[in-house]
Amino acid sequence: MSVLSFLYPLVRAYLFRMDAETAHNLTLRFLDAAVHTDLTCCFVPHIPNTPRTVMGLIFPNLVGLAAGLDKNGDYIHGLAALGFGFIEIGTVTPRPQPGNPRTRLFRLPQADALINRMGFNNHGVDALITNLRSICYRGVLGLNIGKNADTPIEYAVNDYLYCLERVYPFASYVAINISSPNTKNLRQLQAPDELPALLKALKEKQHRLADLHGKQVPLALKIAPDLNEEQIKLLADILLKHRVDGVIATNTTLLRTAVQSLPYSQEDGGLSGRPLFNPSNWVIQKLHMQLGDAIPIIGVGGILSGQDAHAKLMAGASLVQIYTGLIYRGPRLVSECVRATAGCCD
Repeated sequence: MSVLSFLYPLVRAYLFRMDAETAHNLTLRFLDAAVHTDLTCCFVPHIPNTPRTVMGLIFPNLVGLAAGLDKNGDYIHGLAALGFGFIEIGTVTPRPQPGNPRTRLFRLPQADALINRMGFNNHGVDALITNLRSICYRGVLGLNIGKNADTPIEYAVNDYLYCLERVYPFASYVAINISSPNTKNLRQLQAPDELPALLKALKEKQHRLADLHGKQVPLALKIAPDLNEEQIKLLADILLKHRVDGVIATNTTLLRTAVQSLPYSQEDGGLSGRPLFNPSNWVIQKLHMQLGDAIPIIGVGGILSGQDAHAKLMAGASLVQIYTGLIYRGPRLVSECVRATAGCCD
């Protein structure tokens, strides 16, 4: 057990006395300082190498960091030092935007959950590219892109195409975020009358960029958990028709059934953490029934133990991602999930 894993309950108690967003930023700055002073060896547990090829990429292990923790690529090395098999950065938009007014991140510790309404706060895609040019990171890097809040939904495709072109040379894969509940009307893009046109444009741009840069960068669509069985079937048909390279299931949920009696449960925003575990697994199972092995699924939502990560793979995922669980469990969760998923589904 690493030093930080042992101490994390004490660290968490201190951090949880702060506003959640302030604690978030402080933790990232600490990680950045630790990796630049070679202190990570004191608090990062050993992570076994358990490689798997997914979307044509070789992942050193099956456990990734979900988008949202590092919006602008400021802390890639510090986060990678925790042992993740891949890191997803963003969501990033064409132009900088402040996101929604604070307070916009809420802890529900009785449920191991968070509610956020961050609203794609980020410094814009050009700032992300500047950061990526200044670092030397050789791991698998996902770059998550979205639209600006003030871009009308009928012109959203232009934002996605612009970001895709900008991030393509730096990305191992690109995640297309059309499922955040915190940008008005964004989830409308998942609808059967909207999604095909978006995917057609993105895949055409992907082919042109592959020729230009001499490499194929996979596109993975990030979807919502708040879909019924018929919607999932229609979505799967569209994904197969347009030969999307991967799907990330799922984003946060608008449902409050599991937390309705808790403080902050009625705050606007997306709910993540333990209450999302079963709903996201249900979506993964239904999606995998439709997709089979044709399109890999990255499972995310409510992973707070190695057993949870294993269950995501059993539901049909090829890889998993964590975020809220990292806040509640600390660095130990990464190595625990890596070990629990080693050799699974080979």
